[in-house]
Amino acid sequence: MTRQLIHHPSSWIERLARFGYISKGVVYAIVGFLALQAAVGSGGKTTDSQGALQTIVKQPFGQILLALIAIGLLGYVIWRFVEAIKDPQNKGTDAKGLAQRFSYIINGLIYAGLAFTAIKLALGTGGNSNTNSTQDWTARILSQPFGRWLIGTVGVLIIGFAFYQFYQAFSNKIRKRLNLTELSNAERKWVMTICRFGVAARGVVFCIIGWFLIQAATQYDPTHAGGLDQALQTLAQQPYGSWLLGIVALGLIAYGVYMVVQARYSQLGTN
Repeated sequence: MTRQLIHHPSSWIERLARFGYISKGVVYAIVGFLALQAAVGSGGKTTDSQGALQTIVKQPFGQILLALIAIGLLGYVIWRFVEAIKDPQNKGTDAKGLAQRFSYIINGLIYAGLAFTAIKLALGTGGNSNTNSTQDWTARILSQPFGRWLIGTVGVLIIGFAFYQFYQAFSNKIRKRLNLTELSNAERKWVMTICRFGVAARGVVFCIIGWFLIQAATQYDPTHAGGLDQALQTLAQQPYGSWLLGIVALGLIAYGVYMVVQARYSQLGTN
């Protein structure tokens, strides 16, 4: 029954999945927009996904908007779990396929946490936090036996994922996921350029985050760990930092556009 729902054009699961991609895209676009403002000196800030949610809730009708984002993120989570369990894209049960399906579960859990944060903010039960959650969980893991090895391994895996993002950006993988036949050749070219730019920029950010974790593991110091906001801050602190931050910020906005493109043109439930 579930597989039939997935493949049916009016499937509630598919609709939730597409709404979820839009919600994810909005979050990334806001992070990129705030970083771009910081890069050009017109306000803004370097922040992460939770910071983007806090920005949304402060806008007119922010709680309603955030509630919609939360629903979309929950839809994205459900779709990730469906992808992992039902395997509608036929990833298979070999080592590569199982690894891909397991990554869907991890991704789903991450966005479940973000959806929960969005719900709390929409209900007015969440607030600003000055704590660094990445450093907090890194510190907890480092205190465990083999914690340094585990953190280092996670850092290496994140960098590996970043390079996979680069591979996606410069291969035909993105194109195969999208049904762009209704667009003209020029429109397809523009859409693919924006999508590739967004995926590559996300890869840059994940490279930095992975390097942070490796540094935390080798130096046994959780303060070296950092998430998206710290990665953007690091870019801003480099020579020509404003340019670097601006380029990556535009890339994150492009990644948000890519999520919306996926919501509209992705071939969900197909190989």
